[in-house]
Amino acid sequence: MRRVLATALCLAAIGPAQAQRASTTAMSCAQAQDTVSRQGGVVLGTGGATYDRFVRDRSFCEITEITIPAFVPARDTPRCFVGYRCKEPGRGDRFDDES
Repeated sequence: MRRVLATALCLAAIGPAQAQRASTTAMSCAQAQDTVSRQGGVVLGTGGATYDRFVRDRSFCEITEITIPAFVPARDTPRCFVGYRCKEPGRGDRFDDES
């Protein structure tokens, strides 16, 4: 019984911590850029309940995806280039061969 209670308490303590993610609005532009650069691929909040995954380069995307430039609000600038987002190419994208 003690083991079950201890496990439940540990999981309860871990749960809220995992739900919190770093937000670009609390970072300077340079800090946000450094975070993406160091981690390669990271999910960051972009204000309120919005978030997205940002990558340093295409090597952090799926093999079928392309990169598009990503700009986010930061503490010191409303439009900060942090890296890229991964995206499946569609009609009109540069690697789409069904045009």
